[in-house]
Amino acid sequence: MRSLLFLVVIVIGLASPVRAADHVAAAQKIIRSQADALVRDDAVTAYGFAAPDIQSIFTDPDSFMDMVRNAYAPIYRHRSFEFTESNMSSGIIEQKVHIVDTDGVPWDALYTVEPQPDGSLKISGCMLLKVGQAV
Repeated sequence: MRSLLFLVVIVIGLASPVRAADHVAAAQKIIRSQADALVRDDAVTAYGFAAPDIQSIFTDPDSFMDMVRNAYAPIYRHRSFEFTESNMSSGIIEQKVHIVDTDGVPWDALYTVEPQPDGSLKISGCMLLKVGQAV
């Protein structure tokens, strides 16, 4: 009985990192899909990846897209977009992305992706900082 309990604990412990990796991969897919939609100027699709709190601020796809063009130009138009470090805590995924804009300037973005009541993941925030710039 004791060995069975030990085996169950080990299996649960090993499964946890796999689930975290699955969640991170899903979050990266969502972030990449939104970035691809932005490049295509597909406001409706890009807006659909935003969490309800973001959608409550920017109440339609066009206002969301205007905000992205003005405040997140390096994400809106970029030469490269590469995932780096990720972290998951209490179901919230933090994903860092290294971006090079169309002028060749490097940027780092920190996305937060959160689970929704329906089980989906949505982008709940993004902080953008030029590489070498102080916070």
